[in-house]
Amino acid sequence: MHYLEAGQYTHLAGEINALYHEAAVKTGISDSVQNILYVICENGGRCLQSEVSKLTGISRQTINSAIRRLEKDGIVYLEQGKGRNTILCLTEKGQKFALEKIVPLFEMENKIWNEWTPEERRQYLALTQKYRDGLKKYLKTI
Repeated sequence: MHYLEAGQYTHLAGEINALYHEAAVKTGISDSVQNILYVICENGGRCLQSEVSKLTGISRQTINSAIRRLEKDGIVYLEQGKGRNTILCLTEKGQKFALEKIVPLFEMENKIWNEWTPEERRQYLALTQKYRDGLKKYLKTI
């Protein structure tokens, strides 16, 4: 890949991140809260706290801080899982909150996804996974 092409990818990824930030601002929540609730909703209203970190790339400290705020606001509660695992769960208030703040994001993404052909979807996923795998491979050499 030439530097220009790599820069274009980085620029596009940055613009996409900025658009998700704009969505968070428009709904009145922080990026970290949006990401945490997104993962919980994606997993049916409950998920391992470790999954949030893995799937969002957000630091554990930021996640813990956001979760404390969400607990205080009655949006989530914690359940003890197996071993040292902690499960994040939406409260009834949290389900309503997510319906208002997160579900519209899912709906937008689905509209975009449904505008693509099945082949475009397959190609996008395959190439994105290939890029991710390349990053993992070459980061080991740094």
